[in-house]
Amino acid sequence: MRAVALYGTLGSLVLSALVAAPAGSADPLTVEARGAAAAARHAAATPIAFGRCPEVEALPPSVQCGTVEVPLDYSHPTGRQIALTVSRVKATGKPAQRQGALVFNPGGPGASSMYFPMVAGLPTWKRLAGAYDLVGYSPRGVARSAPLSCQDPADFAKAPTDAPRHPSEPYKMERIAQAQAYAAGCERNAGQALRFYTTLNNTRDLDVLRAALGEKKLTFMGSSYGTYFGAVYATLFPSHVRRMVFDSAVDPDPDQIWYRNNLAQSRAFEGRWEDFRTWVAKHDAVYHLGSTAQEVLESYERVRAALTRRPAGGTVGPAQLQAAFLKAGYYDDYWSSRASALSEYLKGNERPLVQQAAPRPESASDDENGNAVYTAVECNDAPWPTDFATWDRDNSELARTAPFETWDNVWMNLPCAYWPAPRQKPVDVGVRPGALPPTLILAAERDAATPYPGALELQRRLPGSALITEKDAGTHGIAGGANACVNGYVEDYLLNGRTPVRRAACAPHREPNPVSLDERTAHRPGRTVPAL
Repeated sequence: MRAVALYGTLGSLVLSALVAAPAGSADPLTVEARGAAAAARHAAATPIAFGRCPEVEALPPSVQCGTVEVPLDYSHPTGRQIALTVSRVKATGKPAQRQGALVFNPGGPGASSMYFPMVAGLPTWKRLAGAYDLVGYSPRGVARSAPLSCQDPADFAKAPTDAPRHPSEPYKMERIAQAQAYAAGCERNAGQALRFYTTLNNTRDLDVLRAALGEKKLTFMGSSYGTYFGAVYATLFPSHVRRMVFDSAVDPDPDQIWYRNNLAQSRAFEGRWEDFRTWVAKHDAVYHLGSTAQEVLESYERVRAALTRRPAGGTVGPAQLQAAFLKAGYYDDYWSSRASALSEYLKGNERPLVQQAAPRPESASDDENGNAVYTAVECNDAPWPTDFATWDRDNSELARTAPFETWDNVWMNLPCAYWPAPRQKPVDVGVRPGALPPTLILAAERDAATPYPGALELQRRLPGSALITEKDAGTHGIAGGANACVNGYVEDYLLNGRTPVRRAACAPHREPNPVSLDERTAHRPGRTVPAL
């Protein structure tokens, strides 16, 4: 999901019910599942040849890289193959301690976890790094894994741009034309391959990766969207699961995928936006933006209005401001720096805001690629309203009470209204009792990107799962973060297989430390705002 968030062998492993369907079945998923089983058998016989990482990955020598080939189309497993890039750090503990590979996906759709093995050097990951090979990868379409593009990156990164909270009819017509052009660009660039960027294929790819790593059963941690296709994997291949952590769970109800999930997300971001403003108001002595959440909002709106008249640095307009502060809705690590930038701007110093919000030309290609994969997967995965009147009605109503993110979320997803590839019916996630080993679900109670009800729905659909809730907190993606209680449950599960009986709660992690811009830069000569 935005906001920013992926079959088995016919021999020793038991195939899912799909693979075991009668020969000659007309169900195309049966054909594709058989193709996935064949691809996994081939991958098990030809393990990944890990070696030095290409310079373009910018990974340290401690990390090894390789590739695994997967079919573009699983109904033709011997047809066109695409290579997915994979990274690994081998377990640092004694051989007797090794528990296999831990594969991580950070979500998106469209995000890569090639960096993931680098966490082996962090204190919170030390024990897990001793027991597991830490494995990251780029899913299909992402980075060097058969990259997908829908638009010239320079056009995608064009700035400054507007972001009206209550758009006019002419503005809506302009954004409809842009969405139509974007969808057409995806089709033009990808051709017939466009239809194969799906959650189902990400799931099949994950099982091929499992086989190529030499693992009979998968140990997996997915965050955000990674929880969704992890849940689809568990549904299709429960007998292939060893342990699974679902961190910040997407609501897997087929009726929610993806249009209604995005409505719920926009609604939840309004609450998270208020959390941020309430925190800023509590520290008015530092930021001088207002002593109430409403006064902080008024300060923010003054900045939006000023950027509409004259973009900061020539590139930061209302849309760039919105994108920067949306990150504060995801992660409270951003709260102090964003509040400082807002405060400095109102005092006449626009440099911190430009540093934090201006598009970076060097990342334009990666940003456009990630957006292209996000769009293709979500548009392919499920039916979307094809009449803009439906989007207009639903979001105009929502924006009355949740204006912060509603329309920006619409514009990001609107290409799905005009999508040229066939839409799938979402998988009905769920397994029968006893089909899965215990799994672990993590959720922050005030997470906006994946609202908390989604975690409750996922637990309902995965019997035997345990839910760990970080109370009164809203950071998105909490494993390995600032909450020692959450990390303790994750460690105990991945190292020992233990979970609470059903649910457990952790107190919230500590709120960010409000440090003024002047105080922070006093210890960082030459820097206006510290790197985040």
